[in-house]
Amino acid sequence: MEELDLKELLEMFWEKKLQIILITAIFITIGVVYSLGFVVPKYQSTTTLLLATNSSSDSTGTTSITTTDITVNSKLVSTYSDLVRSDKVIRQVISNLAIDEDEEEIRNNVSVTAKADTEIIEIKVKNENPVLAAKITNEIAKVFIDSIIKEYYGMENVYVVDEAEIETEPYNVNHIKDVAIFAFVGIVIASMYVLIINMLDTTIKSSEDIEKITGFTVLASIPIYEAIDDKNKRKRRGGRR
Repeated sequence: MEELDLKELLEMFWEKKLQIILITAIFITIGVVYSLGFVVPKYQSTTTLLLATNSSSDSTGTTSITTTDITVNSKLVSTYSDLVRSDKVIRQVISNLAIDEDEEEIRNNVSVTAKADTEIIEIKVKNENPVLAAKITNEIAKVFIDSIIKEYYGMENVYVVDEAEIETEPYNVNHIKDVAIFAFVGIVIASMYVLIINMLDTTIKSSEDIEKITGFTVLASIPIYEAIDDKNKRKRRGGRR
């Protein structure tokens, strides 16, 4: 493919503007259909847990927090984050709520995040039903505190800060974003189409093309003359005579 300067490139795209617009419009239509008809809305609920630091009393009766307490709690945050998605917790939640959903599916839709440099744990649950998402989130927090912390650790140092609420807007639906992505893909494919068509087109369209191919300067050109039509007209006139 011969090199194209910016002007020639712009002219080439301008000549194929109708094809570019058509291809882009097709992809935008596909994006609208996909976003409105094929994306299943999912809702995400969040609850926040706080790992409180155990305080110790000295001989004077005042309470103090030791460095050991902080270090232990920092390690417990990571451990607790893994235990939230344990089989025991998930199965107990399914039993308590009497929901007909697969255990592994629920676990895959549960994410646990320990906020950096804090003793805060966020539990997020995704589900197609916003009410069920909130119920599962709050039940996981409850079961985790009652069945794991109190039963296994014998402590009461985890508290619910913010309970999960019913979300009204799906987290995975953004029609404008989806359409914009498809439009961008359409423009890219249309541009590739124009470049490929230009690369495969070896016809000579102007004197400039001849000069580029041969290296010689074109001194003159012969205009196209419709001699055949004029000849036919003369024959028709002669026949009438």
